[in-house]
Amino acid sequence: MKKVILLVGVLAITLASCGDKKKEEVKKEIETVKEEVKVDEPTTTEEAPAESADAQVTAGKKVFTDKTCTSCHAVDTKVVGPSIKDIATKYAETGGNIVKFLKGNSDAIVDTDPGQVSIMKGNIDTILKDVSPEELQAIAAYIRSVK
Repeated sequence: MKKVILLVGVLAITLASCGDKKKEEVKKEIETVKEEVKVDEPTTTEEAPAESADAQVTAGKKVFTDKTCTSCHAVDTKVVGPSIKDIATKYAETGGNIVKFLKGNSDAIVDTDPGQVSIMKGNIDTILKDVSPEELQAIAAYIRSVK
């Protein structure tokens, strides 16, 4: 019986220590990615030529849909998160930077409830971890285009 308890204890300690190590590795990887991505979001769509702006909006809508953002954000109604229209309006009114937020480099300005922010940050860290800077720009262009 003592051997079984000792074995279970050693196994529990081993699993717990491996979990902490993995969390640290993931955290370092996220921090490295945040440092590597240094793309600034244009404040208006007028800064890009009209044809490429339309292409960027289309690409952004595709990434937004493909990354399942639509499961929490509808165009004009709050689902789990705020509507895309509410996000676009709030960022336009405050001069907020959508890309900076999506990269985790600025605080939430639309839904600031701590519980909601916690869920949102976890989803962003998971869903957008492999999204390129160009795709983040496209998502922002799509959100800004919704009126």
